[in-house]
Amino acid sequence: MTGLLLKDIRKSYGAVDVIHGINLDIKEGEFVVFVGPSGCGKSTLLRMIAGLEEITGGDMYIENERVNDVPPSKRGIAMVFQSYALYPHMTVYDNMAFGMRIAKESKEEIDRRVRNAADILQLTDYLDRLPKALSGGQRQRVAIGRAICRNPKVFLFDEPLSNLDAALRVATRIEIAKLHERMADTTMIYVTHDQVEAMTLADRIVVLSLGHIEQVGAPLELYERPANLFVARFIGSPAMNVFPSTIKAAGAQTTVTLVGGKSVTLDIATNASESGKTASFGVRPEDLQVTEGEDFLFEGTVSIVEALGEVTLLYIEGLVESEPIIAKLPGILKVKRGDSVRFTADKAKLHLFDANGRSYRSSASA
Repeated sequence: MTGLLLKDIRKSYGAVDVIHGINLDIKEGEFVVFVGPSGCGKSTLLRMIAGLEEITGGDMYIENERVNDVPPSKRGIAMVFQSYALYPHMTVYDNMAFGMRIAKESKEEIDRRVRNAADILQLTDYLDRLPKALSGGQRQRVAIGRAICRNPKVFLFDEPLSNLDAALRVATRIEIAKLHERMADTTMIYVTHDQVEAMTLADRIVVLSLGHIEQVGAPLELYERPANLFVARFIGSPAMNVFPSTIKAAGAQTTVTLVGGKSVTLDIATNASESGKTASFGVRPEDLQVTEGEDFLFEGTVSIVEALGEVTLLYIEGLVESEPIIAKLPGILKVKRGDSVRFTADKAKLHLFDANGRSYRSSASA
């Protein structure tokens, strides 16, 4: 059953178009994450779903009911904002119960829902406290609990972890993942610019850029088979290394010439007409391996070494004009600035994009 359906959704502010014909079908019980850089339209799209922004064009359906003109309070949604937005003079219990009291729910039903939400979020021991007596993570859980009490059809999260420190982000992210497991029939839509949150929480990720959907898919699908250069470089940390290249020979396998004249044959199919065309060759930092043999992809001089213990990041300057090439290697390496290093990679992990940034689909395993 469809939880939420967007059909050609558009948003304009006067003559400025910010959302350009979004089509998206979110199933009941799915956890979908909107990601993208600042200004891509992800929060605007979420606010349109919530009814806080007017829809300029297209149709929106929640559980098969068109809701374009339905006010926010009648849509069956609950939203958790970036700020906690708690009433400072009310206890945790009263903050969570406030919306239900406004809706004239019975005392018994209010108490049942509040205590159920508190149990889910491990807030039972804090129901009599004021927000000022809580940590940032606990306050955010209260905000989530307030949304749970509404018993919504759709949960909306607008960057709920961005105000938390690193440790609290991890802990609260785990709580949200557990919440989704316990409320498996409730559709959840989560906005973030943090790809780690997206990769760990989502059933599907929607990558947005300039008001357009670039790709929709499962987290590992986007990581392993990005549709274009934008997705390839946005998903993954550090970002995918991209080299300018030329297609030397097209066919069931494709041979490309890289910077410096090195050629490599990829298990990626291209049409014969692609021969001689410029392309972008991509390899993720974590897929690179140090080699001392002659069968290497490229070699370069190390400009920066970041030893993090579990991994070592090597920055190689001079191969691409705009930015260094990065290798993310496991463990601690005895490599120092100024060393010359050769790198190779599993052919199955290599990527190729055409002049317009579209991915050539991998046709076989290495």
